[in-house]
Amino acid sequence: MKILFIGDIVGSPGRKIVHDRLADILLQRKIDVCIANGENSASGFGITPRLAEELFSSGVEVITGGNHVWDRREILDFFPHEPRLLRPANFPEGSPGKGSYVGHSKDGVGYAVMNLQGRTFMIALDDPFRAAERELAKLPSDIKVIIVDMHAEATSEKQAMGWYLAGKVSAVLGTHTHVATADQRVLPGGTAYITDVGMTGPHDSVIGMDKQGVLQRFLDQMPAKFAVAEGDIQMNTVQIEVDETTGRAVSIERAAFRID
Repeated sequence: MKILFIGDIVGSPGRKIVHDRLADILLQRKIDVCIANGENSASGFGITPRLAEELFSSGVEVITGGNHVWDRREILDFFPHEPRLLRPANFPEGSPGKGSYVGHSKDGVGYAVMNLQGRTFMIALDDPFRAAERELAKLPSDIKVIIVDMHAEATSEKQAMGWYLAGKVSAVLGTHTHVATADQRVLPGGTAYITDVGMTGPHDSVIGMDKQGVLQRFLDQMPAKFAVAEGDIQMNTVQIEVDETTGRAVSIERAAFRID
């Protein structure tokens, strides 16, 4: 089973490259399931129902979230109606939506996607490690392919989650920091891992935002409204191959695509 995971989609440039390139990539690489982190799709902060539908229509089958998932209030009422849109499972009980999704590939193979959020240097949430165990316990016993989006700031926390879930899930993929790391590997037990998949959007930027506004904020520490940048649009991804009978990852590779 071949799975493509798309790193954090930032604003209209990120959505544009997904719209323009994804269908061909899925076809050429014979991808069975496509997952994307979409919490920054709306001008860099949050996601709306319309943009979620746009990503689904482009070929994304499951959208994961993170700390910006609630930034657009219109998304709150959308969550109960769209199980393919996830928020981190360790948000407090009663939060809209769910933290995991069970689906089937085009060939009928079952799979699950789980979304977690770290706590180090981020808002205080429930324990993501225990939340992962709870979510795993809920999954049907016949689901072997399990992909986890670990949305976190600290490299150590992402690595810790990788080792904690090694042998229990097919992949632990880091998101949130928007900078791709080069530590992709398959951990013992068959769990593919990377600390951060990277960003889908303008890379002539500071993590997707216009450089000048960010630099000014660092220089004067005054409140400023950031704008999404425009140059060097890239789609950062990882492709994972999983043995669908065991759920163990066979390989993980990074791939970056640009708009021609």
